[in-house]
Amino acid sequence: MNPDLALLHPYPFEKLRQLKQGVEPPAGLPHIALSIGEPKHPAPHFVVESLIAHTHQLSQYPLTRGSDALREAIAGWLNRRFGLGGVMTPEQVLPVNGTREALFAIAQCVVDRSAARPRVMMPNPFYQIYEGAALLAGAEPRYLACSDATGFLPDIDALSDREWDDCQMIYLCTPGNPTGAVMDEALLQRLIERADRHDFVIVSDECYSEIYFDEDAPPPGLLQAARAMGRNGFERCLVFHSLSKRSNLPGLRSGFVAGDGALIERFLLYRTYHGCAMPPATQSASISAWNDEAHVRANRDLYRQKFDAALEILADNLAPLRPDAGFYLWARTPIDDREFARRLFAEQHVTVLPGQFLSREVDGINPGAGFVRMALVAPVEECREAAGRIAEFTRSL
Repeated sequence: MNPDLALLHPYPFEKLRQLKQGVEPPAGLPHIALSIGEPKHPAPHFVVESLIAHTHQLSQYPLTRGSDALREAIAGWLNRRFGLGGVMTPEQVLPVNGTREALFAIAQCVVDRSAARPRVMMPNPFYQIYEGAALLAGAEPRYLACSDATGFLPDIDALSDREWDDCQMIYLCTPGNPTGAVMDEALLQRLIERADRHDFVIVSDECYSEIYFDEDAPPPGLLQAARAMGRNGFERCLVFHSLSKRSNLPGLRSGFVAGDGALIERFLLYRTYHGCAMPPATQSASISAWNDEAHVRANRDLYRQKFDAALEILADNLAPLRPDAGFYLWARTPIDDREFARRLFAEQHVTVLPGQFLSREVDGINPGAGFVRMALVAPVEECREAAGRIAEFTRSL
């Protein structure tokens, strides 16, 4: 067996299961789960109809590169959404079966195990796929604390030049999971300049980029920052996007990676052996989703309603801040976050995720400790009910 498997940590939801073990919540209160970021809004009907209409394509082997039509649709969406001026081409796009598997696979492709100290940087707290991918690629994870002191963004100035020299890849998550913080264009450009100096690849997980609150101020992206610098080839830059959150299609397993054409071509080679081509019917349904924005705007409207309701109810106790984007509330707890989550489940039958389960302790500090993540993915009334129970529980402490 691969000895690096022993380095993997239990997944946050396994830790949560153990935390709740033996707890008997009130039988009279229905369970409300705010722990998992699984969108609960209906899937767009026209995407479902497209999927059904193209089931005859199941008799065809798909290409790992994806169809020309899908890559053209994705390139068009990127050019429109991020103001790329038409420079994004289908050759710089690679469809993937959901970004989770692709975010894992890219480390296996990029990391050079023969280097003396290969490192992969990542935010802390973080999506645990980043860490597992780095470890199984033979790299050392380096955690960049995202605390209120840094605006919940990774402090790229906290590392020495020597540490950056050892960096082969950095994972970003903007808008962030779990904090909802957004990296602005200037910060992204500073990181691109650093990648040039120290020779590493930037992997930007932008899966929450289409859930935001101001229609006139969508979150910027890495490709947008690179284009503003005149880098039309997006050298050293890769972005990962998905239909899961944007279009409420987590079960479709459809996303893409785009950016530096040379990196895309090498990643395609890897994926050809990896055996992960997107099914043809999924590709056809995805084209319809990427070409439509009306359902995405309606999706954002629903999330605004939920955040407005939850924030109004919780304003006088937990007082969480509205995130820049995404569908998570990152709330500071008045007691230990694990104890808060366990007692909230025991007394109110509401499940939230302790922040320290999403982070690693570095130099004695866990930046997720003292916070809980609440995923406002349930229907509006259910989110309002959950917020009321959380407020009642918090007042009792």
